[in-house]
Amino acid sequence: MKYSCVIEINLPIKKTVELWNNKDYFKEWQDDFCSIELISGTHNYKGSKSRLLFVGKRKIELVETILSIDLPNEKTALYEHVHMSNTQCSRFISIGKNKTKYISEVEYIKFNGILIKALAMVFPGKFKSQSQKWMNQFKAFAEKLED
Repeated sequence: MKYSCVIEINLPIKKTVELWNNKDYFKEWQDDFCSIELISGTHNYKGSKSRLLFVGKRKIELVETILSIDLPNEKTALYEHVHMSNTQCSRFISIGKNKTKYISEVEYIKFNGILIKALAMVFPGKFKSQSQKWMNQFKAFAEKLED
């Protein structure tokens, strides 16, 4: 399953990427974000692995492996969870002095278990809507922070 989400942010590209890539701000725009812990490598470098923890109605733990990073052009990472694995490529394009296009391309490459496979087949829009929700929340956070 593949999908893309796009949003325009009313900030210069440098500031947009700086805010988006700052782990101290993840909790401001990613629901239930608790922590990110480096497992191996150097944070934000190709090949590094980190454990991300989200705690809300349930606890979600992901392992992020950075596949490539050349910000602001792109950051591609593999996210592994007990029930699924996906890659995400995030790109930023300057579309004006104070405007940035943020593009997220997601591909789910593995589903583990019948229930999650069924959910992905029956409700594929749920996955995309969650990605778009976080992008919308990032936009609101970043633009409000810069007011």
